[in-house]
Amino acid sequence: MRRCRARECRLHGGGFALANRREEARLVPAPPPSISAAGLRELDDLQRLLRGHIDVVARDVLVISEEFDEWADSRRRIDFLGIDKDANLVVIELKRNEDGGHMELQALSYAAMISKMTAERAVEVFESYREKRGLTGSAEAELLGFLEVDGLDQIEEEGFGEDVRIVLVSADFSRELTTSVMWPNERNVDLRCVRIRLYEHAPARSAPSGDSGPKS
Repeated sequence: MRRCRARECRLHGGGFALANRREEARLVPAPPPSISAAGLRELDDLQRLLRGHIDVVARDVLVISEEFDEWADSRRRIDFLGIDKDANLVVIELKRNEDGGHMELQALSYAAMISKMTAERAVEVFESYREKRGLTGSAEAELLGFLEVDGLDQIEEEGFGEDVRIVLVSADFSRELTTSVMWPNERNVDLRCVRIRLYEHAPARSAPSGDSGPKS
């Protein structure tokens, strides 16, 4: 039975920082500031910071699109759309508030909307994403290399996108949200929560951290 996973990776020894001066060395409290109070925004800051470090919240995932919105009659956007090593699509949603809002409902809707995506279409989406970021090389070759297969036909034969995984990333999650997440998890829907925290890294600077942890 799968369960909601809501873990955090704390810096500075679990909420403490080491004050190391010539005359003394001691531990002092380092309470994490609020993400929203720190002025970080989902798209301009959190998404930009995670773009090149997606393993922090979703291990072994290749991002094939950001702000994905290529469907009819909807203005909704997926923050990160990825593929994992088992050729499953991965929906990653970000929130900077303290309770996650109702992001689980939003993400479930996204998962349903992309559930019929084919491997060929995924390559097209990835190609468009790479072009927007000014990346060179073949999107298909990178995807095939990531999945360690020889061709798109092999991906389709082995079951491309048979499951859609969901990763919710937020400063914290309300009891209502975690309760809502438990139900699909008990029905073999891979929906997990990753809690991120800010810690003071240097004067007037903060660094985000988070970790989904190993899958149990």
